[in-house]
Amino acid sequence: MNRKAAGILLIAAATLLAGSTWAQDKGKMKMPEMTPEQKAEMQAMVAAGAPGEPHKQLAATAGTYDAHVKMWHDPGAPAEESKGTSTRSMALGGRVCVEDFSGSMMGQPYKGHGMTGYDNVTGKYWATWNDNMSTGIMVSEGTCNESKECTFTGSWNDPQTKKPVTARMTTKWTSPTTEVFEMYAPGKDGNETKMMEITYTKRGGGAKKKA
Repeated sequence: MNRKAAGILLIAAATLLAGSTWAQDKGKMKMPEMTPEQKAEMQAMVAAGAPGEPHKQLAATAGTYDAHVKMWHDPGAPAEESKGTSTRSMALGGRVCVEDFSGSMMGQPYKGHGMTGYDNVTGKYWATWNDNMSTGIMVSEGTCNESKECTFTGSWNDPQTKKPVTARMTTKWTSPTTEVFEMYAPGKDGNETKMMEITYTKRGGGAKKKA
């Protein structure tokens, strides 16, 4: 934590403590006055942490999904297909969408865990992904258009080269209950190729489009 962030948290803690004491004994304690700079810092902090419309859109995707997965290990070969289940729920007071995926990959049980949020400060969406076939993490950042179609760019460390690999990911809703995720990354020749496609179908219907 940097000094500025720590200072803001101390100001907030002191303000809350003083308010509590003042409520208990109004005759002995006065609320400390913040300087204009401190007030501006607090206002910025509150605005940065307040859930907004993008977070409501993420919340609309909460639920359980059946997933149809296609993976291409070689652009010229047929895709490896499998099925899975995904559950999405909101955490941290409606600020983060948490996804837990269960399926199979290359004949082995597969478990994945992801988080997606919207950063009020940068004005962009962010996402993370971990799974039981890696000890690393993929971190992505992206934007969405008015049609609720999103494009993310993310990276992870290649286990062979030990270097970062950058991928492009897209999501779009083809119906109120169906979302299609696609991932593109460099192939063996270095050119971008489609690696994965996941079609999510929400159980129960009534889904809203994702941000």
